[in-house]
Amino acid sequence: MLTKFLKEVVTIVVGKQVEDIVNLLDSKKHINEFLIAKKMDITINQARNILYKLSDNGLVSSIRKKDKRKGWYTYFWKIEIFKSLEFLRKILEKRIEQFNNQIKSRELKQFYICERCNIEFNEENALLHDFTCNECGSIFTIKDNNKVLREFKKNVAKLERELEFVNEEIAKEKEKIDKIKLKEIKKEEKIKLEKRLAKKKERDKLKKKIVKKKIKKPIKKKKTKKKINKKHKIKKTKKKKSFKKKKK
Repeated sequence: MLTKFLKEVVTIVVGKQVEDIVNLLDSKKHINEFLIAKKMDITINQARNILYKLSDNGLVSSIRKKDKRKGWYTYFWKIEIFKSLEFLRKILEKRIEQFNNQIKSRELKQFYICERCNIEFNEENALLHDFTCNECGSIFTIKDNNKVLREFKKNVAKLERELEFVNEEIAKEKEKIDKIKLKEIKKEEKIKLEKRLAKKKERDKLKKKIVKKKIKKPIKKKKTKKKINKKHKIKKTKKKKSFKKKKK
């Protein structure tokens, strides 16, 4: 069903003769444009024209890669399923609206026909032509709208069924896209968490180094103090001895 809808989209934009391009573009990976041209048995310029028309409507995406030997860029293409289905939904909704407008018009207005030429006129145009055909001179007859209305209503019902299926496919594709986005978000969050933890480890290491430096005792300074104290003691004892001598 999905492939049928995608082919319908390509037919609307480019034409039925190239609808099989969907079989090549409906892939998880982007496809080389030269391979597309080869598989479809068309020239590379013809393939590019088709792809550019689809791209203008946002129905395909592309990436480019540089050929290391030749130096030029080659484009790789892939059909955008979700956008293609949304494009088809808009087309179907527009067609349904057009048929509904015609149904309302047929139910409210009278139409006339030249049975020989099979040309139809609304009431205003029939009046302008004096209810006479310019081509053959025949008099217009009132057209039975019931048959036309039945046909229009059948078409509306058919389009509405197709629209339901398209909406179902859109819901499936949206679910797939949401899952992919959720995976990407989780991946990004995991990377961010890993970066935060790495930064925290670095900060903790720096803190430990700073704490270790503070804990270390200034050994040299204490030794000098002790030496100074000893010298003072020696001086004091010498002074005391000299004082005693004087007394004697």
